[in-house]
Parts: sequence; structure tokens; C-alpha cells
Amino acid sequence: MKLARIIKCYLRFHPEHRKFSATSSIRTLKRETFLEKISAGPSFQEFLNVKSKMPMASKVNDEFVPYLSASSYKGHGRKVYFEVYGCQMNTNDAEVVWSILRAHDYGKCQDIHEADVIMVITCAIRDGAEAKIWNRLQHLKALKHKRSTKLGPLQISILGCMAERLKQYVLEKEKSVDVVAGPDSYKDLPRLLALTRHYEYSAVNVLLSLDETYADIMPVRLNKESPTAFISIMRGCDNMCSYCIVPFTRGRERSRPLESIIKEVEILDNQGIREVTLLGQNVNSYRDISKETSMESTTVPGFNTVYKPKINGLPFSLLLQRVAEAVPNMRIRFTSPHPKDFSEDVLRVIRDYPNICKNIHLPAQSGNNAVLKRMRRGYTREAYLDLVNVIRRFLPGVGLSSDFICGFCGETEAEFDDTVTLIEKVRYNMAYLFPYSMRERTSAYRNYKDDVPQVTKIERLQRMVKAFRDSATELHKEYEGRRELILVEGKSKRSNDHVFGRNEANIKVIIPLKNVLINQSSIQQSGQINVGDFVAVRITESNSQVLKGEPLFKTTIQDFYNIK
Repeated sequence: MKLARIIKCYLRFHPEHRKFSATSSIRTLKRETFLEKISAGPSFQEFLNVKSKMPMASKVNDEFVPYLSASSYKGHGRKVYFEVYGCQMNTNDAEVVWSILRAHDYGKCQDIHEADVIMVITCAIRDGAEAKIWNRLQHLKALKHKRSTKLGPLQISILGCMAERLKQYVLEKEKSVDVVAGPDSYKDLPRLLALTRHYEYSAVNVLLSLDETYADIMPVRLNKESPTAFISIMRGCDNMCSYCIVPFTRGRERSRPLESIIKEVEILDNQGIREVTLLGQNVNSYRDISKETSMESTTVPGFNTVYKPKINGLPFSLLLQRVAEAVPNMRIRFTSPHPKDFSEDVLRVIRDYPNICKNIHLPAQSGNNAVLKRMRRGYTREAYLDLVNVIRRFLPGVGLSSDFICGFCGETEAEFDDTVTLIEKVRYNMAYLFPYSMRERTSAYRNYKDDVPQVTKIERLQRMVKAFRDSATELHKEYEGRRELILVEGKSKRSNDHVFGRNEANIKVIIPLKNVLINQSSIQQSGQINVGDFVAVRITESNSQVLKGEPLFKTTIQDFYNIK
């Protein structure tokens, strides 16, 4: 058992290219011989997947041992370039990785041509996301081949969900990839990079963890100019929706200790961050089990789960309250939640604290009960609509967003029509709409056929987009004439004379760049609008995507809601 656990991966030798696996080792090595070899050899941490690129650098008893001392893990100023694809969680992962590498004497660059190490943070949620990475790897391979030998090797690393899902295939298809690291192995990156640099072997670590949350790593922000930041509060997902690859690429749910999150929020507040988004694959199922409690998780009526109720740990509602109280002049958002975990306790906290944005992401995925059952979502259309009504009762004027998939296995025209009518009935401020893309290892892959033609999926996607835009246009029209609070995030893409921010509902608001009163009570004092300012705005125009407004005065969260 110990041998089978230790040797999780393969060693491919030159020149025979023989695979060294747990099963072949058990057949060819006697127990005594193996124990003799490991007694003077490296620890468990030194075993990993490697792929031969050239004759071995060293041998022990005719076998390659990928061992380096910890002092060899230093980057010695080697420059790292980050490319991030996918969700906000990947952005936060990149900041965790940068924190780890910076502590090991790596530098960072903004120009890919200056890089010694390229870190590609990948997404595996849909086939299109993976296709984008494969195409990008062709360009990176060309950069690697053109690099001058005087500059030393250019190391290409594939990290994140795609790394975990395709691991060995990545190495076999893309010979130029040096490191493949899954979402739970980022702390191992300095060693993996050192191994590939010293021995010129590709290295893999994609083992999933039951407890890794990176709570002990303070992420280093890649974009120091932004007034917003992300904080990962939990990782993994236990919901096992039939279409979703996340439980297989991110592992089981585990949450960070509450106090470590509060500490990170307070550090960001001191650094001038004005908005933070709490992140997790199933963020509102957060439970801090480091504390001895017996608070049972509460599921929304009409919703069910594939797992037993969780009875230990501090819940999401308490975390949300503690964060809001710790930083009263910082905006708080969170994503991505599951509808089943929106207890009334959570809604009360959102209602009672003005710095928690009245904006809820409520993924529906489909509006048809039969499709929802095949998706293993754990609720019906009726239960979802009841929850929408409860949310709007607690939070009048709340901004809602959602996710929808069209063309799921076996979806008929009548079933799809129910999705369109749900979009029209609820009216969302924002929606993420996608055609279904089957993922290996999921329940749908094992049990259903991807039988809806691609042309039908695209046609249905267009119908969903139209339904969303029509209802969003009507919904956003209601903002005209209102006074909204926005956080200015940067220059508008279309004009240097305008800046943009977002209101509570997370809708982009564009305003002209001009001097405004420094607060509402000022008569003559005025100042330039800057990134990071909270500005009161009167909305003058709208469409399905953005709002436009006239800036009135600078303010704070507390002042704005006291005077509104």
C-alpha cells in the first residue's frame, strides 16, 4: 500500500523510454530491495511524474532520482509571466502562485518576451476554453524554440483545472510543456521548476487535497492599480451536478478558517482596496470547521443535496457579517453560490449591512424540471421561483444574475422553451449563457448522450441571448433618473474622457471624467474623479449591458446610504 501511494506517477527513462509505475515496480522489485533503496533515498515529497527529454543527469542504482535540496528551489531572479484564463478563482490562484514564487526569489514581468517562466492558468469548464489553451500553446512553443541559448531555458507551466483534467495528455501532445500542476499543488511549484531546470525533465503534480486552502499564503495582487481584489474563502465542490467537471478538477469542499479571511480583508483595506469579492466554487456553503460548533447547515425549502447535512463549523452568514463589520467602508461581493444555500440568515445579513452589495448570482442552468433532474441540480423550476420571490422580499431592488446552459443531453424544444420563459419571468441584470459542452469523467458523460446537434445549440443560445437582452433592457430602463453609488475602476475602453465603475447590482456605469464636489455638503470645493473613488451618480441612459450617468459628488458607503 505504501509503495502504491508513493508512486502516483510515471518515470519515463532514456533511451528505452520504459515506464516506471506502481504496478510494474511491484512485479519486478522484491520488498527487501525496495526498502533498502528508499532507506537512504529521498522523502515522499521527492517523488513525482517526469517525462524524459534528454539523457539522464544522474542515476542511483541505475534509476533516475529527481531529488534536489531545498536551497536549489530559488529562482535567482528568473522572471515570471502570467496568462490567466477562466473565472475569478483563477485570477486569485495566479496571485497565490505569485506570492509563492516571489518568496523563492522569482521576479515578475509584463512582457512575455522578457520571461524565463510562463505560467498559464487554465480553465476546463467548457471545450471552447480548452481549445483556446491548445491554440495558445502552439504560440508559446514557437517562443521557446526561438529563444537564445544564452538566455537559458524558457519554462512553460500549465496550471489549474485543465492541468488536473488532462495531465499526461498535455505532456504527450505538447512536448514543450515543462510543468503541469493542479489547483492543490501550487506550493510545490518552486521544486517542480527547479527539477525541470536542473534535469530538463517535465514535472507533474496534480494530486488533489482534502484540506489545502492556501490559508497560510497571502496572495500578492498582480494588478496593483485596481481598487478591487479577490479573496478565496473555500475550494472545491460537493454538489456533483451531472454536467460539471469542477468536483473532479478542484476536489471536495474545504473552507479556510474565518479568522484568516478577516485578517486578509483587513490587510487589503489598509492597502487601499475598496471592494473585495469572496470566492469559492460553492461559496455560500462555506463552513469553518476549525471551530467547535454544532450549527447544522440549512438548505432552502424545496432544494435537496446529494450529501448529508453538514453539522459542524461556522456558516457563511457569520463570515459575511464578520467581514462587513471589519471593513465598513469596503464593498463586499461573493461568487459563485448555489441557490440551495441562500438561507434567510444569509439574506438578513445582506439586508442589514450597507457595504454588502445587494447583488446575488443565482445560477438556474435550466427552466425545465426534467432537464434540472438530469442535471442533478436538486430543485425544480417552482422551488427556484419561490426562492427568487423570497430574495426580492428581503432585498427590494436586488440585482440578479444567473447561468444557463442550452442543449443539454436530451433537451427537447419544449424543455428549452421553459428556460426562455424563466429568463423572461425573472428578469436578470446579467446572465452567463452557454451551449452545453460535454466533459469526460462527469455523470452526464457516463450516463447520457450529447445528442443535441451543435447547430441547434447555437440557435437556442441566440434565443436565450435575445430573451435576456430584451428583459434586461426593460429592467435597466428603471434605473434612469435614480441616484446610484459606483466605485470608479478605470478609464472607459472607448474614451479617455470617460471612466467606468459598477453599481450595487454589478452593472457597469460610464460617466464623464470631470471635477465633482468632494462631498454633498461642499459648495465650492471640488476635485478630479480618481480610480478608487466612490461617486454618487444620476443615471441618464441605459441599455441591456451598461448604464450611463452624470457624476454628482464623491462620497463613502456610509455617507451615501445615510443621505439617500
